[in-house]
Amino acid sequence: TGRRRPAAGDRRPGTSDRGPGPKDVPTWEPPTDDELDALAALRKQGTWELQGCELKVTNLDKVLFPGRDDEPAVTKRELIAYFATIGPHLLPYLFDRAVNLHRYPDGAGGKSFWQKEVPDHAPDWITRWRNPDADPGETTWYVVADSVPTLAWLANHGALELHPWTSPTEAHDRPSWALFDLDPGTDTEWDELLTLARLHRTALEHLGVSAVPKVSGRRGIQIWVPVGGQLSFDETRAWVEKVSRAIGATVPDLVSWAWHKDERG
Repeated sequence: TGRRRPAAGDRRPGTSDRGPGPKDVPTWEPPTDDELDALAALRKQGTWELQGCELKVTNLDKVLFPGRDDEPAVTKRELIAYFATIGPHLLPYLFDRAVNLHRYPDGAGGKSFWQKEVPDHAPDWITRWRNPDADPGETTWYVVADSVPTLAWLANHGALELHPWTSPTEAHDRPSWALFDLDPGTDTEWDELLTLARLHRTALEHLGVSAVPKVSGRRGIQIWVPVGGQLSFDETRAWVEKVSRAIGATVPDLVSWAWHKDERG
């Protein structure tokens, strides 16, 4: 495209959320072969020791993702091993942020629910963060996924989706990412969604802003823009809305601005 100029304060793992200086990002080791073999050797449940932490793992043979075509189903045991194995690559994007969990205790095809508050039964070694701005009745204590054992623990609880805050805990009111959320309606076709996503890409390239797409779990597409941690949520929200409304005006038949799904038509 020739127009990939990064946004001011473009953030990648290893750069600061709060300014241009370097930020120390830890490194993590994957589970050893012996640790993975120990998980594989457990029966349906048991205690698994991973990097010095003891995890109570349960229902290890429960199917979380059904098989497709000739592929076998994915069990909880396999998901735990997978989360642990990819931990060194995933944790740089999670280690300094509160995380909202979308849990599927009966697998991807079953009922799901959102969980934000750290449960009382969470192990002591799980890192917690207290939101100082929480109003009465709102979530106060969040999980911070900052270790390989924590990822394994989340997998054991059927947290198939991990949604980190766009701001780090050390500056929770200063997002390091601005977020566009393209949420398709029940009758929206994939090609229509791609049309809207590509219009956003063109607009952001025109503005000289870098951005990355991310599938959001079902049918949606999110667009993440690094903003360097210098702006407030109100400022990033206003900018995102301004850009999206300008884009939506070019394809008004494709876009609804209603927040609640039952009002979108």
